[in-house]
Amino acid sequence: MAIRLARTAALACVALASTLAAAAQAPAHGMSLIRDAEIEDTIRSYAAPLLEAAGLGEGAVTLHIVNDPSINAFVAGGPNLFLSSGMLAASEEPGEIIGVIAHEIGHIAGGHLVRTRDAMENASTEMILATVIAAGAIVAGQGEVGSAVLSGGQAVAQQSFLRYSRAQEESADQAAIRLLESTGQSAEGLLRMFQRLEERERLSLGDANSYASTHPLTRERIRFVRDHVARTGGAVEATPEAVSIAHRRMVAKLKGFLDSPEETFRTYPDEDRSLEARYARAIAYYRIPDLEQSLAALDALLADYPDDPWFHELKGQVLFENGRVAQAIEPYGRAVALKEDSALLRLGLARAQIETGDAALIVEAAENLDVASRLEPKEPQHWYQLGIARGRAGERPASSLAFAEAAYLRGDAQTALRHASIAAEGLPYGSASWLRAEDIRNAAEQAMKVRR
Repeated sequence: MAIRLARTAALACVALASTLAAAAQAPAHGMSLIRDAEIEDTIRSYAAPLLEAAGLGEGAVTLHIVNDPSINAFVAGGPNLFLSSGMLAASEEPGEIIGVIAHEIGHIAGGHLVRTRDAMENASTEMILATVIAAGAIVAGQGEVGSAVLSGGQAVAQQSFLRYSRAQEESADQAAIRLLESTGQSAEGLLRMFQRLEERERLSLGDANSYASTHPLTRERIRFVRDHVARTGGAVEATPEAVSIAHRRMVAKLKGFLDSPEETFRTYPDEDRSLEARYARAIAYYRIPDLEQSLAALDALLADYPDDPWFHELKGQVLFENGRVAQAIEPYGRAVALKEDSALLRLGLARAQIETGDAALIVEAAENLDVASRLEPKEPQHWYQLGIARGRAGERPASSLAFAEAAYLRGDAQTALRHASIAAEGLPYGSASWLRAEDIRNAAEQAMKVRR
């Protein structure tokens, strides 16, 4: 499991590559960014038709999962949409999350985002999340903590910026209804989510970081959505079974990784033979850890679903993280063959290939990481692992260039400058790689001057 840790003065942001395993070990006092290829695929499938209907295009908004038990969602740092794991895990059907995504897209399309500084648009996800944490602390009255985060060396916003006005909330609700209607989807899910939030508020179960703290609910908003649902009735198509299955898998996976194994076994007892229950138990066994039980559960799933890339990926992860690196190559490779456009799957395979120490596999790892970095060019972990692969292959200038890319994306100008200088000295003068190294070197120098 690859972990990227970015610390501010008081809180930590952890981005987890591959699946969710280390999320449960993240610092309790900070938020985490969860990277999981399967869950991201599911959420993107929810967002894609809504984005198209809004005229934004599928790649116009970057989706992020925050390891936060509260029910929360927000847009920050430009078109970056954050959904909390608590909201995803608490949802009972796809429409609830689809409705929230439609509402957040309504804010984006309506131009409701308040930028505190232009630099936020180009800030790393960790910097954006650090600012959001600080904003939440300020909203909660913890001004000292919030100020510490905001002054912790991050060139980002200086004040809380997430709370929307009543008029903006109503506008986003109206936009959400239009988007759902134009894509043939019901607003019942959005209504259920609003009702759940209203109930939490009534019972004082909310918290400072909850959705309601930044998206204030009013009776008028709930009535508007309820009246729309009453008018449309059954005028929309039912949720396809494949979408419902993907949703149940997402919820089971989150619970399996983020709840305690004991709680997972209570939620998904042995007598529950559904796909999602078997999936959750396989994860819980892995976390105990009970390697043999986990592998047996995964092999049983793969016997029934041999072409499921996510079961292959999880088996690869279980083997890799239990020291069976050579055995992890086959399931990771199968996952990549089934889902070639997944940067995270290629990262998982490449890490296993690197760890074998086999020269031929290290060359293959570099090839996988080249693809991963093209698919997700703003993900530092892909570049960092590429730097390792190139270095072990004896390609020092190319290795330094990859390390420079990773450092620059993390906001570490000093390290980026050092690696870019090494790369520029060893790369062919005037080549595309040399020009890129010079670009990073110049940008890093400018960044360091600004900070002085």
